[in-house]
Amino acid sequence: MVAQGWGRPFEDPIKVGGRKLVTLRDAGEYIAGLPKAEHDAPEWQAAVEALILVAESGGPTVFVYVNTGKQAGDKDHIKVFANQDAAEKWFEENDPEDVASEYEVLE
Repeated sequence: MVAQGWGRPFEDPIKVGGRKLVTLRDAGEYIAGLPKAEHDAPEWQAAVEALILVAESGGPTVFVYVNTGKQAGDKDHIKVFANQDAAEKWFEENDPEDVASEYEVLE
């Protein structure tokens, strides 16, 4: 059984800023520890809202694209999509070589 709430793990840990984020709590703490200017950026606030939705409401998992070639805080470092259609449309326009990976969402 997969843990629920803030202890819920990501299917694949996220490597960012020299850390490995394994759970929703790890991601929330990472974002909370960012410098204020980065923390307040719209893309990070969207990520926080997504984490809260999943952790506290058992809500649906959102679609997230992390460009590991960009530094945290760069506007193109992370993209958060509200649904699969929005994600697929963005990938069609921005990933023509189809190099992004898709991971199954566990429930």
